[in-house]
This record gives sequence, C-alpha cells and structure tokens, in this order.
Amino acid sequence: MAEPLLTMSGISKAYGPVRVLENVDLSLSAGEVRCLAGENGSGKSTLIKILSGVVAADGGTVTIAGRRLGNDARAAIDAGLSVIYQDFSLFPNLTVAENIAFLRFVAQGRRWNNIAEQRRLAGDVLARMSVDIDPRVLVETLPVASKQLIAIARALANDARIIVMDEPTTALTRNEVTRLAGIVAALKDDGVAFLFVSHKTEEVFSFCDTITVLRDGHVVAAGAVGDFDADRLGREMTGRSIAHERIARADAPPQPVFLETRGLTRRGDYADISLELRPGEIVSILGLLGSGRTELAQTLFGMVAADSGEIRIGGEPVAFAHSSEAVEAGIGYVPEDRLTEGLFLDQPIGDNITVASLEQSASGGLLDRRSLAERARRAVERLRIRTPGIEPPVATLSGGNQQRVVLARWMERSPALMILNGPTVGVDIGSKREIHELLVGLNRSGTALLVVTDDIGEALALSDRILVMVNGRITAAFDPRTADEDTLYAAVTTGGDR
Repeated sequence: MAEPLLTMSGISKAYGPVRVLENVDLSLSAGEVRCLAGENGSGKSTLIKILSGVVAADGGTVTIAGRRLGNDARAAIDAGLSVIYQDFSLFPNLTVAENIAFLRFVAQGRRWNNIAEQRRLAGDVLARMSVDIDPRVLVETLPVASKQLIAIARALANDARIIVMDEPTTALTRNEVTRLAGIVAALKDDGVAFLFVSHKTEEVFSFCDTITVLRDGHVVAAGAVGDFDADRLGREMTGRSIAHERIARADAPPQPVFLETRGLTRRGDYADISLELRPGEIVSILGLLGSGRTELAQTLFGMVAADSGEIRIGGEPVAFAHSSEAVEAGIGYVPEDRLTEGLFLDQPIGDNITVASLEQSASGGLLDRRSLAERARRAVERLRIRTPGIEPPVATLSGGNQQRVVLARWMERSPALMILNGPTVGVDIGSKREIHELLVGLNRSGTALLVVTDDIGEALALSDRILVMVNGRITAAFDPRTADEDTLYAAVTTGGDR
C-alpha cells in the first residue's frame, strides 16, 4: 500500500493541568475523505490547529508527503494543506478571482496585481470543479454556497493536496449539500484528500470513507465508514447511547391561543401566513434556507415589519415597532447565529445569562450583584451548562453550552412564547438531544415554543405540530407522531404533501 499523504502520530497537548489531546494518531491517504468526529470540547479544533501549524504540540509528529512539519503554518501550506473554516476567511470586498488567486500570488512573492492572470487562474480552477461562477463579481454579492466553493477553489489554486473542512454544510440547503458532495467526489478522483469535521450524522455517511472519533482528547474509535452506523457513532462520541426518536411527552392540555397571525405578508419573503401558537405546545416551521422561515421569525419578534396582515396576542392586534416591544409582550428569541447575534462573547457567562432580566436584581436603581450571581448559578445548574463557574467569558464554552446560555437568558424572563431559530445548529449530537429534552421540559411548564429549522429529525423529535414552509408560504401541516422523514422531505423540497 502507498504511504499515507498525512500522518499525525502520538499528538499530545495540554493547557496547564488540562490534557486536551493525549497520544492521538490519525492518517489520511490521497483521495480519501476522513471524518473527524467528536463532541464539542473533544479536542478536534486543537488537533486541526496543530496540523495547520497554528498551535505547537507538546509531543508527537506531523508528516505530510514524507515531510515532517514543525510548528510552522507557512510550511504546512507549502506542503499542500488548506483549512477552510466556517467563516471561509474570504475578502468580501474583493472579486472571486482576487480571492482565489490571493494565496498563490502571495506565496510567489508577487509585487504587482495582474488582473488578467488572476481571472485566468480562477477560471481554470472553477472549471476543474465544474462550477459556473463569474470571476469578476464581488464575493459579498454571492450566496453562502458559492462562498464555500470559492474557498475550495482558493485551496486548489494554491495546489492543496489536503483540505480540512470545518462544519462545511452548516448554512447550506440540501441541494447545495448534494452539489458539494459531488465536487468533493470529483476532487477525490484527482487525488485530493479531505478531513471533514461535521456534527451532521447523515452527511458523515454520505461524504466520508473513514472515521476517526475523538472523546476527551483520545481516539476512541477509527475505521471504515461501513464499520459505523448512527447509533455506534453517537455512542463512541458521547460514551452513551443517544436516542433519535421523538421525545415522549404527555399531550399539552387545551389552552387559549397566545399568538396568532392572519394573512401576514412581507413582499419578497413570505405571504399569507396564518398560524396559531398555544401555551404548552411546540410548533415547528420546517423549511429550507431561503424559504422565508427566518424573516417570519424576525417579524414575530419585531425585528422586521410585515407589509400586510396582522399579529394578535391574546386576541388583541399588536404592531411591534421594535424587538423590545415583543419582549415586553412576553416573547423571547434565540437567533440562528448565536455568535454574532446571541452572545457577548468576551463577557462572563453570568452576565450573558442575566443581561435580559437585570430588573429582577435591581432595587432603587441599583443592581444587586450577589442576586445576579446567584440567579446565574441556578441557571447554570438547571440547564446543565458545563463550566467551572460563571466568571469565564462565554467564548470559552463549547457550542452546545453557548446555546444553553442563550436559552438560560430567556428563561430568566419566563417568556410566554420562545422563538428558536435553528436551536441546535453547530451543536454535537449529545448536546443536541439534551437541548431537545430541555426544550420539551420548558414547553410543558407552559411556554409556547416556535422552532424554526431545516432539520427534519429535529422537527420530528420536538414537535406537537409541523408546518412546512416553501417559497414563503405554509404549504403543508403534519402530525409528527404519524409523519416520517421521507414524507417531510418530499414536502419541503416539492412544496406539498405527498
């Protein structure tokens, strides 16, 4: 057999007394797609940083194509490694061609910008990928899926032989994921190897040839993808069995409608939306990216205005001029992008939890810091947030625990309605199930939940009712106790019940 293109042997890393990685081995051959799986905090990010030369290992070796690398990011790039992070690290104000050619021209020490050569290089690489994107357009004008492909093209233009993809499908529609899978398969045939980091189990099995599972900094399983199924993968990642079926719960008792919409319309986003939300009920709006699902959620929270139709709370019409008015009406909102919209990353965990309910710990215009801290500690315990305390910045937490902090913030206000936009995006499968169970418990205490998602499994696990949204309209409704994934997929992709 040929020597592996990449070998990581005996990699260890500690930060003070905390052992992040312990004697980790990983290999990758030309034309192979290996999944690096593990819960948040398992050591995946640190391993990638060591591979790319950003962080120095305490022990072990990294070898690419027979060349042993030290703690040198430039040497890793020169050896053919490229890492594509979730934000793609593109220059939005530059053209497609400039972004694709940038790394190669810098590596060559170019002092002058040759636009014609940039466009020719970009055109050649995009043609190799069978991708039709105009090299002259600005990157900021393109959708997320195109930016993903430009990041891959930039790596190929720099002669990358190993491409690391960190959560590459988080913001892609199913059709875009299928297209990406086709491009990865074609590049495999050219000998390009991929290290694929994902929390989406179904995509691990559709993209990957092999799997390495990290848990608590150790490799606990590795082998061909055929050696795993969803149950085993979840068990290896978490150390326990993960249920995938609908979460059992008693039927919600009949309650008067809390919020309803009548003919709600916003031109270009959604049209004629009529729905009802009751206390103790979980309703999911299931739709693909671009279906209007997020714009509808933002309207219900007062972030954007509808052009026509009405919103009623307790039977009375309301018109939110600002999200603060929605909050006062008893509505909470967990945004899709918690990092830029939902958290103050550099601020302490405790402050992030209590910031929306400061008045509960105020007297005479002064804040009671002891009361704030006690409420934050109780929230950490109630939501099982894994942290040594409430003082560290929230940025130090894993994705699943960050999401719990956002939930804790709103739970401190005891909202009548919680709108959750992609509540488990970027969350590992163990934390995902735990968050689902927390949401069902919150709901059964009397809070109405509106879950906005493109995750069919999530809608089935959580919901009392599922509403399908396609091209800005509610096109079908399902009972999750009788619906199945194939039926829902058909409804989401074709716009109707089959």
